[in-house]
Amino acid sequence: MSDVTLYHNPRCSKSRQTLELLRERGVEPVVVEYLKTPPSPAELAAILAKLGMGPRDIRRAKEAAEAGIAADLDGEALIAALSANPSAIERPIVVKGDRARVGRPPDAVLDLL
Repeated sequence: MSDVTLYHNPRCSKSRQTLELLRERGVEPVVVEYLKTPPSPAELAAILAKLGMGPRDIRRAKEAAEAGIAADLDGEALIAALSANPSAIERPIVVKGDRARVGRPPDAVLDLL
């Protein structure tokens, strides 16, 4: 089993590029299609801790607005809203151990390897 997890949206070019980049380096991640299997609020909070970010840092503004997520939400309320509306979560996210990175640009994840 891989110790790398990719929160992936196959329709996103950056997500596909990140997956390809990992595979080119011999890493076969556990792929979580987070739109089909969204992280729970607790899982998302754990990912944020590994990223060293708050929920606003991974909120996709356009998708959040389309989902009706209020722009002034923060903290646990925003985490819950993102979990319920995973299209509003920035992508891709790569997790390895106690660290994580957003793959924008895709090579931002390389220091995890």
